[in-house]
Amino acid sequence: MTTAPRGLRRLPVPARPRRPRAVATAVAVTGALAAVHVIAWNTTEMSLGALADGWHGMASFLAEAFPPRLEWSVLKPSLDAALVTLWIGLLGTTLSIPPSLLLALLAARDVAPSGLVYQTARSVLSFLRSVPDVVFALVFVTAVGLGPFPGVLALVAHNVGVMGKLWAEAIEDADPGPSRALRSAGASRVQVALHALLPTVTPRLAGLLLYRLDVNVRASLILGLVGAGGIGFLINQSIKLFRFDEMLTHILVVLVLIVAVDLLSAAVRRRLA
Repeated sequence: MTTAPRGLRRLPVPARPRRPRAVATAVAVTGALAAVHVIAWNTTEMSLGALADGWHGMASFLAEAFPPRLEWSVLKPSLDAALVTLWIGLLGTTLSIPPSLLLALLAARDVAPSGLVYQTARSVLSFLRSVPDVVFALVFVTAVGLGPFPGVLALVAHNVGVMGKLWAEAIEDADPGPSRALRSAGASRVQVALHALLPTVTPRLAGLLLYRLDVNVRASLILGLVGAGGIGFLINQSIKLFRFDEMLTHILVVLVLIVAVDLLSAAVRRRLA
């Protein structure tokens, strides 16, 4: 342990100067957030007392759901519907790749041919992203009828908006060096995008695509509740018929499906990293 030389004394460390403006800002922001949460709490009619009083209903529901029915007559339709759910999520992701990539290139500031094209592409992506996939599913169910097909269409429409925006931001954040080098050599915008930009961001685009596949498989379960096919339809049917043990069987199958997709996506992302 080192000591100060003789004849020298330790000087006290001056206190850190207070910043009244920063303190006042923090207090104001905290107060505003608290007020907003109070308004939200009252508007949504949150009540811990109602939740505590409802434990009888939850206990009765769980008692009727356990144990799950694992007979083959229940398990086979559940597994078949789970595969349909997987195919809905897969097609909803892969079929959205071409329009997502096109709109992402047009919505990237350095790639868009003009400001008008940039703003138009951004507006289209914002619209598709703002409409929930469930609303798209209801529209397509009305148009083409019940089944997995409207679920695929709904996922494609919504996923183009989400994935196009994510890809556009990834393209805008790419290293500009290779693109500038090609531009200085006289390359066109298409050549720059194909030979400099896309090869640079492909690993990140692939990672975002796998993330969206994971999300879309989960979303396809919800779409089944509104008639878009898959195991969500069986869950909804079991609830309406008060067959809660069958409902629990379907939920367990969904759990296995989601875990399998998570593990597969994680493995692929590790290979791409």
